[in-house]
Amino acid sequence: MRLTIDHRTVYRFSEPQARLTQLLRLSPEDTYDQSVTGWSLHVDCDARMREGRDGFGNKVTMLYVEGPITGIEIAVSGEVLTNPSHGVVNGAAEPLPPPLFLRATPLTERDDAIAAFANDAVAGENDPVARMHALNGAVRKQFTLDEGRPVSGRTAAEAFGLKTATSRDLAHILATAARSLNVPARYVSGYSTVDADDAPAPHGWVEVHIDGLGWVAFDPWTGICADEAYARIAVALDAAGAAPVAGSRLGEGDEEMDVDVHVEGGEGQ
Repeated sequence: MRLTIDHRTVYRFSEPQARLTQLLRLSPEDTYDQSVTGWSLHVDCDARMREGRDGFGNKVTMLYVEGPITGIEIAVSGEVLTNPSHGVVNGAAEPLPPPLFLRATPLTERDDAIAAFANDAVAGENDPVARMHALNGAVRKQFTLDEGRPVSGRTAAEAFGLKTATSRDLAHILATAARSLNVPARYVSGYSTVDADDAPAPHGWVEVHIDGLGWVAFDPWTGICADEAYARIAVALDAAGAAPVAGSRLGEGDEEMDVDVHVEGGEGQ
């Protein structure tokens, strides 16, 4: 599939800022399952940029802007060709061992209610792949989909107590549930045609590690494996670690952020 992606993030500040430092996880990389045919990153002001990698192996761009500055737009766009892989991740950078992704974080702390839910969901299933399909499907059935902007700082336990959930909430719940079953799980940030058009944030899903198969992508937003309709950008223990934009500013006042993500899918070549 050919995915055409346009993602714009706009910050506005109530007072001029003396300096901005941003870490951007906005650039997809080639794997066996996806090929980047064209990608551009644009900032609407004078800035210094330096490419590197974070501790999870994700490609990052450090952005430095000297003020005074009252606003900034960060835009990425391009095309990614994807191949059917039945959710199995092939050829991605893997600097860390799978057991590391059993760790909890403040957003994905072990929760008794989620653990009980996970055990009920996989009861009677012995095959590791079937267990994860059952768990993913159970998370999908539990909630009404919320296509609005994710709530910053909402934990998996908090989201589990609600009737509606964003893709970020669902991914946090699935990762927490899988880890409670002693299955390594990591949060994935990227783009997909399955989310709302002109979405208020990049899409989030989960990869779990299955012995003998490797990392397999499951999306609780759809209840099935992530397929060629997905472009993978960054992985981490939770959404905070895979955030598309993170950083700091030097200055007083408040900030407003607007995000617009548009993804179209067509036939690949």
